Amino acid sequence: MNRICQLFGIQYPIIQAGMIWCSGWELASAVSNAGGLGIIGAGSMYPDVLKDQIQKCKAATSRPFAVNLPLIYPSIEEHIHTILELKVPIVFSSAGNPATWTEHLKSNGIKVVHVVSSVKFALKAEAAGVDAVVAEGFEAGGHNGREETTTMCLVPDVADALKVPVIAAGGIGNARGVLAAFALGAEGVQIGSRFVATPESSAHQAFKDEVISAGEGSTRLSLKALTPVRLLDNNFARQVRAAEDAGHTVDQLQSLLGRGRAKRGMFEGDLQEGELEIGQVSSQIKEVKPAAAVVAELVEGYLELTRGAEDPRFHW
Repeated sequence: MNRICQLFGIQYPIIQAGMIWCSGWELASAVSNAGGLGIIGAGSMYPDVLKDQIQKCKAATSRPFAVNLPLIYPSIEEHIHTILELKVPIVFSSAGNPATWTEHLKSNGIKVVHVVSSVKFALKAEAAGVDAVVAEGFEAGGHNGREETTTMCLVPDVADALKVPVIAAGGIGNARGVLAAFALGAEGVQIGSRFVATPESSAHQAFKDEVISAGEGSTRLSLKALTPVRLLDNNFARQVRAAEDAGHTVDQLQSLLGRGRAKRGMFEGDLQEGELEIGQVSSQIKEVKPAAAVVAELVEGYLELTRGAEDPRFHW
């Protein structure tokens, strides 16, 4: 049996990424009900909001789901308390040191997965005791690794280095991408951008429309001096690039970024002055469709591509 399916108790090794402003309980429960693993993105939520989201997700699905927890979140202790109190079965941690909370979470019966962008940090995550890692390549939307290592290079390096199962992320949005990830050594895939363009996503409709209109080269990695993030091109993104080209300091870039840019763009639909985080695979997304239909399309396409394959790695 596939180790990721076995670890999480899910039907398919397809995981919906925990994306700020885009992945609330409606999307997470829809993906879990379809046989994958839905994730609530806690990075944009106040503690009371996360509690409400988890309760609603539990009411909407009897299947496993997870919470994505950026470890640099200022109210991390409150989020941890909520996760333990409401018995969330799985946590995907990111943006911080996994050694800080992994043992505590696991001692309370929670499966822990950490998101990494290099072999170095993958080994640290494994040493911290995580159950699996997400190897996220340069193609991914949102916050990204400074190394700019692509998924094609990162996944096999991490898979070769680790004993725990590896979940591939970055640039995966269709069945061909899923098959490629498994050929590279992954045992599951984490998909973000494709699930943004679903009715269940909490992203603003204007942002969803912008995603399905994106073409080749519509995104670019910016703000490496602060925290690298892949953005759709708009007036704000052009201001960022101009500031970087002019050699602005970290403080000046932080001032330009300000507060609430991501909410303004992805959640409120300000397509010019908001921060529009999405992956390179957006150029392949042509329509908004239900999350269950996305999962079914991925599964059916994958099974068609692997029909007759003898290699056990390709069998779910």
